[in-house]
Amino acid sequence: MSSSTASDRIQLTTDRLVLRSWTMAEATAVLDDTRSAEWADDFPAEGDRVIAGLFDQYPAWLGEHGHRLVIERDSGLVVGSIGLFWPPSEGILEIGYGIVASRRGRGYAPEATRALAEFALTAPDVHTVSAGVELSNPSSIRVLEKAGFHRWATEDGTARFRLTSPDHGRR
Repeated sequence: MSSSTASDRIQLTTDRLVLRSWTMAEATAVLDDTRSAEWADDFPAEGDRVIAGLFDQYPAWLGEHGHRLVIERDSGLVVGSIGLFWPPSEGILEIGYGIVASRRGRGYAPEATRALAEFALTAPDVHTVSAGVELSNPSSIRVLEKAGFHRWATEDGTARFRLTSPDHGRR
């Protein structure tokens, strides 16, 4: 994973993906059902619509440590979204993700989740990235396990996962 130059500082690149911040124009297009040639045929999914509708309420989600589009490097198409629910609470930042059905099973979700979580752990005052997954969603549980997250609690049908900075507790 690498961070880009200052001009596009909020873009992350992995072996197969680019994670870059949403623009308000893209959020508007999602909400207006305006198709883009740069989107996979099944983007946006319902979760993408929900996030796009919340940017006005949570403008920090458009920032460096917010939500991003997941772009397939080979095709250049948007194939999902992933995001950090900024700001952190007591050093903990929640992550959420979704890959469109046509691109699932390729390992994109764990690759994107690992990259964004590692980036999040470099943010000031962040020592843990967490996620909650319904037990009825074993695919999402596997995404977090493959991304290096560890289950630390299960209650009310939800498994709680976290990835903690190796430095946390040694400061």
